[in-house]
Amino acid sequence: MSQVAGVERQGLKADGSAVTPALELHAIGRSFGALKAIDGVSLSVAAGQRYAVLGSNGAGKTTLFNAITGDFLPTAGRIMFFGEDVTRMPVHQRIRRGLRRTYQSSLLFRELTVRDNLFLAVRGVMKGRFGWRRLAASDASYHATDVLLEQSHLSDLSARPVAELSHGQQRQLEIAMALAGRPKLILFDEPAAGLSPHERGELTALLKNLPREIGFVIIEHDLEIALAVVERVTVMHNGRVLCHGTPAEIENNEQVQAIYMGEHHHVH
Repeated sequence: MSQVAGVERQGLKADGSAVTPALELHAIGRSFGALKAIDGVSLSVAAGQRYAVLGSNGAGKTTLFNAITGDFLPTAGRIMFFGEDVTRMPVHQRIRRGLRRTYQSSLLFRELTVRDNLFLAVRGVMKGRFGWRRLAASDASYHATDVLLEQSHLSDLSARPVAELSHGQQRQLEIAMALAGRPKLILFDEPAAGLSPHERGELTALLKNLPREIGFVIIEHDLEIALAVVERVTVMHNGRVLCHGTPAEIENNEQVQAIYMGEHHHVH
C-alpha cells in the first residue's frame, strides 16, 4: 500500500499504473466559526470497495459525509470522485455522477406506499423526470422499481404505507431507494441505528449482498455490523484520522479499543 500525498492508494492495474479511486479525500477540513469539526482528513476508497468510517459521537463522521455529498462544502481540502474534482459541485450534480447517501433521520414519504417511494426515487435520478406526460405502462421506471423491490426483499410489502413499516423495514427501504439509478458509491449514515438484533442481522445480510460493482462507505456505531461488511476501515477521533486498517487490524488495535470499543463494544 503506497502513500501518495497522505492518501492511501489502493489497487494497481496489470501494467503497474494506479487504478483511479472511486473517492479520494485530500486533507478535508470543515470549520464552523472557530470550531474545526474535521481537520485534514485524507482517505481513498477503491471502486466497488466496502469501507467504514468509525468513531465516537463528535468524531466528525457525519460532517465528513456532508462534505462528500455537498450538503456542507468543506472549508479546506479537495474531494475527487472517480478522478473528477467535485469539491465545490452542487449536490444534484454529484448524484448524477453516481453518488448516493442515506441519512440518520428518515426522509421517507410516510403516507405513500413502499412502491411509490421507490418509484419516486427511480424517477428522481432519470433524465426527463420533470415531464408532465403520463407514463406508459411499459415505462422503464416501473421495471426498475420492481427490480429494486425484489433486490431489497420488499416485494411483499410493496402496497404497504411506509407509516405501517417497522423501523428496520424503513431502513431497508432507504437502502433500496439509494440503489435507484445504479449508483457507483453509496454513503450509509448509521443504517443500524435503532434496529432490533433480528433487524441488524437482516441489515448485515442486505449490505453483504449488494451488487459487487457498487461500493459503499458506512458510518456506524454498531461495530459488529460495520466490521462484518467492509474490507477497509478509517477510525476518526476529534475530527482527525486516528488510523486506517483492515477490520481485523482495527479490532485488535489497542488505541482504538481504548478510545471507542470498551468492553461492551468488543467484537468476538
